[in-house]
Amino acid sequence: MNETATWTDGMAGRDAEVEPRAGWGMLVLLAGILVLCLCISTWMVWEASQSVTRLATQMDSATTPAASGANPSSFSEFDQWLFRAASVTAIGGLALLLTLHKTVTFWRSQWRQRLQTAEDEWHKKGAFLEGQLADSRKSEEQLERLHAEGLKRATSLESEKAQLQAELDKLKRTEKTLSQKQQVLESSKAVLEIHVQARTKELQKLQRRYEHILNSAGEGICGLDEDGKTTFVNPAVEKITGWPLDELIGKSEGEIFFRNGAKEGLSLDGQSAGEQVFHRKDGTCFPVEFVRTPIKEAEKVVGAVLVFKDITERKRVEETLAQKAAELARSNSELEQFAFVASHDLQEPLRKIQAFGDRLKSKCEAVVAPDARDYLDRMQNAASRMRQLIDDLLAFSRAIRSTEPFTSVDLSVVAKEVLGDLEVRIEKSRAQVEVGELPTIEADPMQMRQLLLNLIGNALKFQPAGSVPVVKIHSRILDSQSATDTSFLRGAAGSGGAVPLFGRFCELRIEDNGIGFDEQYSEKIFAVFQRLHGRGEYEGSGVGLAVCRRITDRHHGTIVAKSQPGKGSTFIVILPVQQTKSEAST
Repeated sequence: MNETATWTDGMAGRDAEVEPRAGWGMLVLLAGILVLCLCISTWMVWEASQSVTRLATQMDSATTPAASGANPSSFSEFDQWLFRAASVTAIGGLALLLTLHKTVTFWRSQWRQRLQTAEDEWHKKGAFLEGQLADSRKSEEQLERLHAEGLKRATSLESEKAQLQAELDKLKRTEKTLSQKQQVLESSKAVLEIHVQARTKELQKLQRRYEHILNSAGEGICGLDEDGKTTFVNPAVEKITGWPLDELIGKSEGEIFFRNGAKEGLSLDGQSAGEQVFHRKDGTCFPVEFVRTPIKEAEKVVGAVLVFKDITERKRVEETLAQKAAELARSNSELEQFAFVASHDLQEPLRKIQAFGDRLKSKCEAVVAPDARDYLDRMQNAASRMRQLIDDLLAFSRAIRSTEPFTSVDLSVVAKEVLGDLEVRIEKSRAQVEVGELPTIEADPMQMRQLLLNLIGNALKFQPAGSVPVVKIHSRILDSQSATDTSFLRGAAGSGGAVPLFGRFCELRIEDNGIGFDEQYSEKIFAVFQRLHGRGEYEGSGVGLAVCRRITDRHHGTIVAKSQPGKGSTFIVILPVQQTKSEAST
């Protein structure tokens, strides 16, 4: 901007210098013309005065004849002078007018140019001033910003100065504190050395104790370096493997425990555990249970500790137990088969005893003595109880031997069918049975019917005399976390197969207002032929709840009872909503 303004001012100065020179030339030309006109006019006036003088002289001498002849000549000269004067005046005036016209035109154009130049200069100066004004505004803004930044920086510097001063004070206090602590440390150095010595003695004592524990341990313990070489062993290794202690140090696992130095089954890094077959020095082999734990320093394996135990005796006991379990399973199977066959074979004699007893009683009713009729009644009652017992045994055997596949079972439909079977007993006792919404699960339909029949039948049977039975049947769906409580795990542990601890479960609750029982018998009631009351008080064989336990076990569920004497009982049944594929096909 400054360079542009300087260049503009220079050009304007040069134009101003040229214009006065041109104007002065025009003035000089005009002055010359005026001087020339004045000279011609003066000459003409002089000529006129001479002509007038001559004319006057001639007129004075007109009285003479000779003078009168000269008058025309004088008037002719005077006319010529007038003509020349008029011509000169006209030419001079015309020249003067032309000169004035040119001068006016020239100065008009000059003034127009100067006005245009001045206007352009004013525009340029205006633009220059506007630029200067914008620059000044920017400069002011920059100055204001710099001023604000300076103030901010000054404030920051003041704050930093205060912080530095605070830190300096803090450092001084810290230095003072460190000096005091140094004095305390120096004063406690002796005490610390005493503690270190005492701790060293304790560590040495612990080391001797650990060595004693290692030496007295029955398991073999070996320390290995990162190459698998033995660095320490306890006496049990010598006793189990037959290798002397001095020969064990420096040997690898393969050289000690495996034939031909082969290393079988032990991982080189990472913790491993399991069973393996080791070899003694004499070549005999023996089963062991081992744990191999790596020793790490800075996330790098630098060794391992191998602990193993000779389990020859345990394996022998396990084989014996497996044989006994197989024999027991075979015996139980034979007993179940015998009970099933015997129950069927006993049905026919009992039916004949009851049939012939009824005939004898009807034909000899008039002649038989009262004692004989009492004997007949006892015989028939005993046969009836025996038949009921055999029916219960058959139900128990069917619950054990059932292999029916699991299907989708609507428990609400099953409950309605069971209530239909018990309709006479319900009407006779005026019982109130409340059945809530029951789910659909995968189960054996016949066994679900038997389960509800036994539980609802017991709720109707075990009632105080003269009371109205109230039975409530409700259900809810549980997740695996809610279902795996203590009672469920106890019941699941008694099942004969794998217990699913995942998925959803159905909880059935059968509540009654009956006589109840002491909860110390809550497990006894699920055993076969176990009764808490005499046969004269309540009928039954003591097999119904055992059948319920067998049914829940087969369905990989559980059944438990909660009760108090005189306050009724609650039987809780937990069953999986959906069986696994392997379970559903059994």
